[in-house]
Amino acid sequence: MKATRTLAAAVLATTALLTGCASTSSQPYNNGYNTGYNNVSMGYGTIESIQVTQGANRTSGAGAILGGVVGALAGNQVGSGSGRTAATVAGGVAGAAIGNNVERNRNANGGAELYQINVRMDNGEYRAVTQDSVYDLRVGNRVRIVDGRVYRY
Repeated sequence: MKATRTLAAAVLATTALLTGCASTSSQPYNNGYNTGYNNVSMGYGTIESIQVTQGANRTSGAGAILGGVVGALAGNQVGSGSGRTAATVAGGVAGAAIGNNVERNRNANGGAELYQINVRMDNGEYRAVTQDSVYDLRVGNRVRIVDGRVYRY
C-alpha cells in the first residue's frame, strides 16, 4: 500500500514539474522588427518582405507522462526504504524528460508553416507579424494591420 502511494506521489510530482517547465511560445526570432503583438493594434503600411518560418514543435505531454510512469516503475525496483523512494522519484523525472524528448523527435517535421510578414508602416516604423497564411499578400502591397493580422488595403 505504501509503495502505491509513493509511486502515485512520484508520478504527480513529475507531472507537476514538467508542466511548470513547458513552454508554449511559438513566436520566432523577429530580426529587430517590432512584432505588432505589443504595439498599437491597427496601422497602415507596405509589405517589405515575407519569410516562411517553421512553427515550434509542440508536445502533447503524453510522452512525458508515459516516460515518467515507466521511469518511476523502473526506479521503484531499486533499493529499499528511503532509497527506493528516491530512486522512484529520480526514475520518474528522468523518464519524463526522456519521454518528452522522444515525442518531440517523433514530431520533428510536424511544426506548422508560418509566415513572417515585415511591414514598413506609414509613420516609418517597422513591424513583423507572424501568421498562418498570406492569402493574396505580396511584397509591395499596401496593407493594414488589425489585431495582429495583415490584410490588403
